[in-house]
Amino acid sequence: MKPNGNSGLATGRAVVLFDGTCKLCNGWATFIISQDHEQRLTLAAVQSPEGQALLKWAGLPQDQFNTIVLVENDRFYVRSDAMFKILAHLPARWHWLLIARVFPRVLRDWLYDKIALNRYKLFGRYDACRLPAADHPGRFLSQNALNDR
Repeated sequence: MKPNGNSGLATGRAVVLFDGTCKLCNGWATFIISQDHEQRLTLAAVQSPEGQALLKWAGLPQDQFNTIVLVENDRFYVRSDAMFKILAHLPARWHWLLIARVFPRVLRDWLYDKIALNRYKLFGRYDACRLPAADHPGRFLSQNALNDR
């Protein structure tokens, strides 16, 4: 989707917004870091000031986090569309998973929502948003990376 205005991100920068207290979401973020050797993707927890600013720009709720979000080229993608866009940024060995796009979005998003709404029960949660690890410099969005709105 394309909201009005500029996201504040540099052209070509792709940012994955994830729930920083969700263990499943943190696992997905760790997987992205381990697989994205070309560093095409930057990460931000939705609870961070940077994540909150991008959620506000996209017109998404800033207090309920039931989807992963990919922001790229002043557009944002949610749920299964975000997952497929993220997979497309990863090395080719993961692109076979893109075959699941043949299923209708309504079905893909239904499954996504079932997992998202039960993720804390299934995988657990942290008491607070986890801080980026020191061995991941530059992988998390900083306030400096956002232009003035």
